[in-house]
Amino acid sequence: MDRLIYTAMTGAKHVFMQQAGTANNLANASTVGFKSQEHRFRAVPVQSQAMPTRAFVVDASVSDVFDEGPQLFTGRNLDVSVKGQGWIAVQMPDGTEAYTRAGSFDVDVNGILTTKSGHAVLGDGGPITIPPDTNVEIAPEGTVSVVNATGARNNANAVGRIKLVNPPEGDLVRGGDGLFRLKSGEPAPLDERVRLTSGTLEGSNVNVTDAMVNLISLARQFEMQVKLLQTADTNAQRADQLLSLNS
Repeated sequence: MDRLIYTAMTGAKHVFMQQAGTANNLANASTVGFKSQEHRFRAVPVQSQAMPTRAFVVDASVSDVFDEGPQLFTGRNLDVSVKGQGWIAVQMPDGTEAYTRAGSFDVDVNGILTTKSGHAVLGDGGPITIPPDTNVEIAPEGTVSVVNATGARNNANAVGRIKLVNPPEGDLVRGGDGLFRLKSGEPAPLDERVRLTSGTLEGSNVNVTDAMVNLISLARQFEMQVKLLQTADTNAQRADQLLSLNS
């Protein structure tokens, strides 16, 4: 009886958590560069000096899915997507580095090239500054060039090169802000092999159909766990009645 109660109780709890994770994936199905998450569970017996009758369901791992999302054509010069593996380095307010695949950029009031969330895009010597009254072009290797919007438009001047990195996926950890960082906290080295595609964005890698089916399946699993708890309670009540009759 103990095994049934504890397994069902912790199973229901973790299925509820998995539902929240799947719902978060669905909510970000249209978020540029978003990487989905998967939850994996397993049953673990409780180790104690008492009889080994109890088992818990534990969250074995929460893994990030690094599959590439679909390419979305925008035709905008400040939109780029990472071709294949790799990441774009951005600077956090505290000066540390983080990594993203959301390549929709803007130029803020100070002329700094930033992501849509306001993080400065890192270049060779720090954030990349864009001169006023210029049009921006981004080359496949990450070189950012500007062309005068007025007057002579024949010359393109390079103002920096976007830092592109490709650390091992196992070394990356997702932060609460959706950006990735190295577990060590150190900056990742530049990778010359990473390439960008200008005028496109990488969409979310969430498969909406699979996520919806998974959400329905999880709802049924939650109902099953609750039903097991109700069954255990009913059995316990009947056992008490039988013991009362025998006494």
